[in-house]
Amino acid sequence: QVQLAESGGGSVQAGGYLRLSCAASGRFYSINGMGWYRQAPGAQREFVARITSAGRTTYADSVKGRFTISREKDSNRVHLQMNNMRPEDTAVYYCNALSKSDAQDPYDRMYWGQGTQVNVSS
Repeated sequence: QVQLAESGGGSVQAGGYLRLSCAASGRFYSINGMGWYRQAPGAQREFVARITSAGRTTYADSVKGRFTISREKDSNRVHLQMNNMRPEDTAVYYCNALSKSDAQDPYDRMYWGQGTQVNVSS
């Protein structure tokens, strides 16, 4: 089973920046993709960014051009660089991963971190 730990959250003013990190640990065979979701108060959890094991990235329209997701080569750590932040970016940010627990498992399973709070003031 994979455990995901997020870090780097905090409070910034509009136009500022933050860098989130997510580290994977525990027992697993492989991690084939990692990404970020967020959930604002009273809202549903929404997709933010994703990166595949091959390094291909996908972004939500709301963060495109401002946020950058990256993955450290040959490691199980991803980062989300958030620039030019807006008050609407305020949310709890969750790391997620697609992983196989062992070589005999034919399926990738979704895992979630506990989340890190991000506050952006106007």
